[in-house]
Amino acid sequence: MRFLPDEENLTAAVVGLGYVGSCVAATLADGGIDVIGIDVDATLIEEFSRGECRFRETGLPELIGRWSGTSRLRLSTSYQPVAEADVVIVAVGTPIHAGGVLADTQLRGACEELSRHIRPGQLLIFKSTVPPGMTRKLVVGLLEQGGLRCGEDFGLAFCPERLSEGVALRELRSFPIVVGGWCADSAAAAAAFWRRGIGVEVITCSSIEAAEMVKLADNWWIDHNIALANELAQVCSALEVDVLDVISAANSIPKGNGNVNILLPSVGVGGSCLTKDPWMVWRSGQELGVEVRTVPVAREVNDSMPGYTFDLIAAELARQDRPLAGARVAVLGVAFKNDTGDLRATPTQPVVAALREAGAEVSIFDPLADPDDAEKTFGLAPTGSLADAVQGADCLAVLAWHRAFNEIDFTELRRRVASPCVLIDGRAYFTRDRIEELRRSGFIYRGIGR
Repeated sequence: MRFLPDEENLTAAVVGLGYVGSCVAATLADGGIDVIGIDVDATLIEEFSRGECRFRETGLPELIGRWSGTSRLRLSTSYQPVAEADVVIVAVGTPIHAGGVLADTQLRGACEELSRHIRPGQLLIFKSTVPPGMTRKLVVGLLEQGGLRCGEDFGLAFCPERLSEGVALRELRSFPIVVGGWCADSAAAAAAFWRRGIGVEVITCSSIEAAEMVKLADNWWIDHNIALANELAQVCSALEVDVLDVISAANSIPKGNGNVNILLPSVGVGGSCLTKDPWMVWRSGQELGVEVRTVPVAREVNDSMPGYTFDLIAAELARQDRPLAGARVAVLGVAFKNDTGDLRATPTQPVVAALREAGAEVSIFDPLADPDDAEKTFGLAPTGSLADAVQGADCLAVLAWHRAFNEIDFTELRRRVASPCVLIDGRAYFTRDRIEELRRSGFIYRGIGR
């Protein structure tokens, strides 16, 4: 059965307008697809309806503002408009419990609602990250509660999301999209939809389970690679060599289909995916009788980096005969990565908590993070300006380096901080020339592995 009409004009419903869903909805609308955006969060729908966007993603607020309120992007808290769509895309949240067990409340709720509203001939595409086998074992049964049969009455495909915050729209329009179908017709329809809707390369997997595994494998690799970089940084620190020199040189030789590609060390790993997806793999292995040993090791290494960063701050202050208790530490950048305001599982939170517990006077500043979210996450109201944050600081801890920080004049900043002042580089990756400039300005520089 064909699950995608031949007509040029298509309508897609996007269920779940969180970070991923909103990016997909806005991109499809901008590409000429009529989109119905559905989310149970009435406040979010009201914001989008006013052309506002709470997600600080490059280009996304502009697209939301351009298309919301038009026929190209309609918004609803009800699932009823799903019946109008040719394609239904599900992008609800799929967090995990301890031990990597899927917290399926949002996914289960979405599927149960969809079972009441889907109609024959529709194509359903799931993008929510799940353990391999979950689409077949859970999703299909819930969808069929309404009486329609998967592969006969409606098509079903799994297409993992693989977007990085800060560059998500660019990646969505350029990265290959992976497709795994319930049947050959479902896979073909999903591939055709993405080619028409976004115009990207499509990679078709042999099964839904293979497609489910792709995103998990991507993030398993990334997390493991970062763990390697973080331990390499600690060895380089003990050797008093620059880890960035080592990584740059090591990455210069071909291996496999590319070069050796060691990623960069940092204060730690955060966000909703890298901290979650490897545990999904581990849990799936447990259930299949496979002992996945690299996941716990990599997670332990990366989860230890906030403590390592705290120790680095304490050690550098001690070298200046400055006890941590009573020291003023200004944390610049509190998001989990550069150029985003996202605070989910940010590794800067345990650094700030440890500093405060040790008696340090901590200020936090991040121009991209929502002030209310920051206060909830850190139990500390962020300062309104960089100048206020660094005033009298004994240490500047740069734990996320946003493009806006490129304008910082450290020579001018030096007049506001204590003397001496330690500068800890947790994710800025300053060049050697920049480090020399900082030292000439009077800062005592120390980076992770540098």
